Amino acid sequence: MPRTRPARDLISQTLVAAYRGFELSGASVLLAVSGGADSTALLVGTALVREQLGLSVEVATLDHGLRPESAEEVRAVERLAARHALPCHVRQLQLRPGAGVELRARQARYEALEAIRLERGLKAVATAHTATDQAETLLMRLARGTALRGAAGILPRRGTIVRPLLELTREQIEAFLREQGTDFVTDPMNADLRFFRTRVRKDVLPALARAAGFPVAERLASFARLAAEDDALLEDMAASAWQRLVLSGGGLDAVGLRALEPPLRRRVLARLLAQEGTTVDDATLSRVLDAVTRGGSTPLSGGVQLRASGGSVRCVRARAEVRSACSLEGEGATGALEGTGWRFRVGGSPDAPGALRFALPSETRWPLTVRTRNPGDRIRGLRGSRKLQDVFVDLRVPAERRDLQPVVIDAEGKVLWVPGLWVPPEGQSGVVSGQSLWAFPPSPSNGGSGPL
Repeated sequence: MPRTRPARDLISQTLVAAYRGFELSGASVLLAVSGGADSTALLVGTALVREQLGLSVEVATLDHGLRPESAEEVRAVERLAARHALPCHVRQLQLRPGAGVELRARQARYEALEAIRLERGLKAVATAHTATDQAETLLMRLARGTALRGAAGILPRRGTIVRPLLELTREQIEAFLREQGTDFVTDPMNADLRFFRTRVRKDVLPALARAAGFPVAERLASFARLAAEDDALLEDMAASAWQRLVLSGGGLDAVGLRALEPPLRRRVLARLLAQEGTTVDDATLSRVLDAVTRGGSTPLSGGVQLRASGGSVRCVRARAEVRSACSLEGEGATGALEGTGWRFRVGGSPDAPGALRFALPSETRWPLTVRTRNPGDRIRGLRGSRKLQDVFVDLRVPAERRDLQPVVIDAEGKVLWVPGLWVPPEGQSGVVSGQSLWAFPPSPSNGGSGPL
């Protein structure tokens, strides 16, 4: 009777299910192999199932240049790949030890792996992260403070990266290698207690298992998987909410945003901040949520301010005060209001979508001046004059846009037109001259308003 191989069966079944789940049957994959237990098992296990899956398999091994032993470890991976008839690609990363070496090494690894994948025309890169890695990552993030997204830990798939061993623990991986009689190397950096992950691996996980009375890595990894599923659902719901709330002129509808449940409100606001390139962390989101609730404002990183007023929630960048003007003297005159993006022309026809037209009265006092607002500017309506500032408030023009709004005045200082916001009531301008003043906004017009 043939001897059963339970560890081999477990690895094979796990890999077949994972590669099929990643839709890689009949496709191609690059295995990231360092020579450690996890990646060695990934190579040997994938070699066992490649024919069953019709999978084209190649290997990449990277020499970080941080230890003298790494060159021999690379050669060992090459020999193992050759033993299983797998092409092997070697890259020298030449990293320097020092501050941030973990992060720098990780970034360099993924860049090199993606470069090899593209060179070889392969569909995916497989890494050997395990349930134990997942448990360590979860505990590290919980210790540092994380929300549900962080608790999701290491995702089974991200872009072209797949992780087919994420359901198995390191103990199961090592049992498979013992059964196969395959050696592996142990990176001494994995025992260096200067690293947070090493302390979690050597101290925290074993202590937690002793306190619970049973191994906990699989249970922690299972929680991370469920957290990832929940987070994905909430992200889909937040994306739908974003589509409903985003305003054509920028920002989000404040009333609708406040009506969202807190998990969705937080995600929608995080997306707003991320679009502006500002810091998105727990402290910032707490301030932002408070500002939205009370209808106020709060500073963000990078000289950005979040404002929740006038029915919208928006991010505003600090601007230098705009005080510019241009003069227009008769038919054919053109000009631009520097710093605002607005352009103007007297006569002719529009040459761009969204152009706004003002019919000039026959008694127009030339030259016309286009400038930004001045204190005391007033407009005349059917019931007398009003401050331009009050018009801005009534129309809910965001404060940051008011100093960018052009105002057209005649030679006597009379406000003739506020493009996109106000035109004189019908008949107030007098006899129309047949001349037109065209205004070209920096972005498609929102249609403006009628006479006030």
